Amino acid sequence: MAWRSSVLRVLLCSSLLLFLAATVNGAKKKPPVKPVNINTATSEELQQVPGIGPATAQKILQMRKSYGPFKSVDDLLAIRGLGEKRLDKMRKYLTVGKTAPARGDVPSSKPAAAPEKIPDKPQEKP
Repeated sequence: MAWRSSVLRVLLCSSLLLFLAATVNGAKKKPPVKPVNINTATSEELQQVPGIGPATAQKILQMRKSYGPFKSVDDLLAIRGLGEKRLDKMRKYLTVGKTAPARGDVPSSKPAAAPEKIPDKPQEKP
């Protein structure tokens, strides 16, 4: 009977170790090929960066919405829970670029036409 409990313990420990190893290997994500622009990135794009999960991505988007575009990657230090060490690990995957213009703000290659001047209507005398 004692050997059965020993075998059971060994099997249980082996299963637990395999499960933990699979979890650790599956948790690593591939970093983005090119740096992610924090001024234009979506939540999904931000989450490709190692060290940024759903909660941090949401905080970045909220900060961008509230305060406008980031001037540098260091502006992320204002986010609660994001410190120097963590930012240093993410820095090579992040960039700050110009914000994308809104759809209605796309500049045209033609200059804007001057508004037509409506001729004054002559007033008739009674």
